[in-house]
Amino acid sequence: MDLALLRTFVTVHRAGSFTRAAALLGLSQPAVTSQIRTLERQLGRPLFLRQARGVTPTSIGDELAHKAAPHLDALVEITETGLDEDSSLRTLHLAGPPEFTAERALPALTELTGEDSQGFALRTSFGNAEETLEGLAAGHHDLAISTARPRGALLTATPLCDEEHVLVAAPRRAERIPGKPRRKGAPALENVPVIEVHESLPFVSRYWAAVFDSRPVTPGTVIVPDLRAVLACAVAGAGLAVLPRYLCAAALERGDVLALHDPAVPPLRTYFLVVRTGTLAMPHIARAHDWLLRSAADWC
Repeated sequence: MDLALLRTFVTVHRAGSFTRAAALLGLSQPAVTSQIRTLERQLGRPLFLRQARGVTPTSIGDELAHKAAPHLDALVEITETGLDEDSSLRTLHLAGPPEFTAERALPALTELTGEDSQGFALRTSFGNAEETLEGLAAGHHDLAISTARPRGALLTATPLCDEEHVLVAAPRRAERIPGKPRRKGAPALENVPVIEVHESLPFVSRYWAAVFDSRPVTPGTVIVPDLRAVLACAVAGAGLAVLPRYLCAAALERGDVLALHDPAVPPLRTYFLVVRTGTLAMPHIARAHDWLLRSAADWC
């Protein structure tokens, strides 16, 4: 059996779409369709059910993928290991949220870059979870950090770490809050200006739901699409903000901002390390993946 046909089949099985598989393989969609039909003729069985959006594997298709994929991944590992030893520096394309990637992932990964460490070159893209996962699925990135766990077989996600969210404000702003938020909860904060990354108030809404079992009633006063800028505005006294503890820990320690509330169970958000299924056979991706997982043990 032609290994190229099996490789195309496994890619379609993981992608759930001829179109997406074609983009990952660098082939045209008709070429992918033709290869799958050839394989189906050779086996005498249908491997996929064609649907309006993508394809669904038949039971025979699932069985073949389960048997073939590990061996194809092993072959990729063998060839890629040889390339890694004999060729010039490999390039890792990383994508993730700007703040976490800049503050956590990049400082860790730069320890692996450069020829002296037999590492890799690094290229980075920023985006939200949806953009990042779409780009990874399309083959634009090798490794992604996401706050959403992807569905389907095309992408494989591993929990990386949890971040704790903290409700903060500058001391002079905190002094002007009537009552005590720790005792009165959300009502004490109803008239305090809100700083957020989006009009939908994703961080504040998540905090209010988890801690106060309610929704925020104050609209965003300052909207800026970067948590580092949100912190800067909070330090300047523009209002309250909900921030990851790793991002505001130094400001809390200096007293630039104060924690307005100390819930028994603080809201958490999980980050996932995501790759296209099978690509951990490539040494430079596996090395970065493992290094980030080990580094994350010190971030929690």
